[in-house]
Amino acid sequence: MPQTLIEKIVQRYAVGLLPDQIVQSGDYITIRPAYVMTHDNTGAVIPKFKSIGATKLANPRQVVITLDHDIQNKDEKNLQKYRKIEEFAKSMGADFYPAGRGIGHQIMIEEGYAWPGTMAVASDSHSNMYGGIGCLGTPIVRTDAAAIWATGKTWWQVPPIAKVELKGKLQTGVTGKDVIIALCGFFNNDEVLNHAIEFVGEGIKYLSIDERLTIANMTTEWGALVGLFPIDEITLEWLKQRAKFIQQRGLEGVSSDADGNGKHPRINEERILELEKELPNLQPDRDAFYSKELTIDLSSIEPYVSGPNTVKKITPVSEIKNKKIKIDKAYLVSCVNSRVEDIAEAAKILKGKKVAEHVKFYIGAASSEVQKESEKRGDWQALIEANAIPLPPGCGPCIGLGTGLLEDGEIGISATNRNFKGRMGSPNALAYLASPAVVAYSALSGYIDYEWKGPHQKIIGEIRTNTKRNISTTSVQIIDGFPSEITGELIFCPQDNLNTDGIYPSKYTYNDDMTPLDQAKVVMENYDPNFKNIVKEGDILVGGFNFGTGSSREQAATALKYKGIQLVIAGSFNETYKRNAINNGFLIIECPELVNDLRRQFDQNQLTIHEVVKSHRTGITAKINFQNSTIKANDKTYSINPIGTAAQELIAANGLENWVKFNL
Repeated sequence: MPQTLIEKIVQRYAVGLLPDQIVQSGDYITIRPAYVMTHDNTGAVIPKFKSIGATKLANPRQVVITLDHDIQNKDEKNLQKYRKIEEFAKSMGADFYPAGRGIGHQIMIEEGYAWPGTMAVASDSHSNMYGGIGCLGTPIVRTDAAAIWATGKTWWQVPPIAKVELKGKLQTGVTGKDVIIALCGFFNNDEVLNHAIEFVGEGIKYLSIDERLTIANMTTEWGALVGLFPIDEITLEWLKQRAKFIQQRGLEGVSSDADGNGKHPRINEERILELEKELPNLQPDRDAFYSKELTIDLSSIEPYVSGPNTVKKITPVSEIKNKKIKIDKAYLVSCVNSRVEDIAEAAKILKGKKVAEHVKFYIGAASSEVQKESEKRGDWQALIEANAIPLPPGCGPCIGLGTGLLEDGEIGISATNRNFKGRMGSPNALAYLASPAVVAYSALSGYIDYEWKGPHQKIIGEIRTNTKRNISTTSVQIIDGFPSEITGELIFCPQDNLNTDGIYPSKYTYNDDMTPLDQAKVVMENYDPNFKNIVKEGDILVGGFNFGTGSSREQAATALKYKGIQLVIAGSFNETYKRNAINNGFLIIECPELVNDLRRQFDQNQLTIHEVVKSHRTGITAKINFQNSTIKANDKTYSINPIGTAAQELIAANGLENWVKFNL
């Protein structure tokens, strides 16, 4: 059976597969990733790890811990937290990088944890960045991190996979940041939401590794779970140069030297040679299936500005500069665009000049190594002499922490990855995103500006949606403790993008005294106050598309479970909601065909239960057969993705924490 590159990499890191099982999109599998990274949130993972009875790491060499988010915070409470994390890491033998070494994702690249052709995960949404070097990086939640610490494993459902073809060549002055801004703004209707992306095309050979990392990083903001670039000669050359650099630098800053002989444990000549030999096997099969195929012509892209306060709206700099939008602050920080190339680009613009008097320009390198190299090149000093304000290597203002946040009424332009309302400070501020060059030029001018002499043209791109191949009719093996069949009446909540606040109101989220019964009483309160009176135990809830979007609160899954809902069927799910549901032993199933049929059958504006309400009973009984992967409802049979052993085990164990205890 043909596979995409993503499926091939996952195949290597899947455990417990059936004989001759070929991993495909939609499969629930158990994975043993090469590495798992946690950062400041390690402090929240440690008690989860201990609560499940774990006393040691399953594989200390698998665990990477970095401190990078709140490193400007010097109050005693945060310093104590950092000390506890460091003590834990060292007592467990995990690789540890202290505050000031850099942003965790950059460290994963610099120190070879994110290696081409492997799979690495992190409890942070920007782990997509590893795809820039050909490593399948994807985010997990904190409970998953604790499970990997304890057992070396967790579960994953392989997402639908989209292919993005980059045609042509970028014009001079256009960067990788402009590419991903263009993709987010041109394909801005959730086309790749919760997909894994494989980049292909002739245009890739013109992109540096730094540019690929930038593009892969911001596939997160585009809505994707993976942004994977192919492994090519540019990748290999980067690794070779990196190995030479490390040899000259020595092993300063490396947390572990597995060989004990002065050779870097991950980036070395032998490993690069092995990768070269493996390249033929690290290519997608010619007839592999992609749920969507997108193309964009790189030559049609020019420098863009994203926003304000959204990545879905973009404007060419050549247009927006004419509006003379005065800025108060500019930022060259974060894991997406604070590498050596980025700092050099900004320095080229500002060398020998000063930023506008009313502008505060904040700079922070992605790592201490990046800063040292930029200092060596003279780029860092050029920015300082231009009156830039230096910050330590870390996340900082990108996530609304530390010095330089946007205040009420202020306007900022940033080379970071997110400009969501309130992300970088006040919700009453406006945030724009752009490339390091545009940010530096804007800081110089005092308003959003850039000297672009190229043509102004429309982006050339297209998208094709492919019909999913027939799901295998092979009988699924059902484990002890998992039902082979479930029957229940459908209750329909047709709204798309039903968020976690609608399912479980935010005012209850941090009330630790809420019992399961209390959660059941308030479930769906913000969506439909009458929901609790309509639903009965044993019902099957059917939702719309992107069910469970919004915050990561676990109660949005557990409250439905405690109310007696057997499971949720939806057109699609937010990935974090999916992980929280399965991790709490609550089954969810995607069946877009059933959702669309119910929408055709019921007009929600005409359906009434006591009064016109948003949720209602349907009178339809559904029978879900997990052995045959089908749903029967309304005299029609629907196919669903097989619920494999990995998911069955979690449901049977009543959640991931119990599954870990059993495995321990």
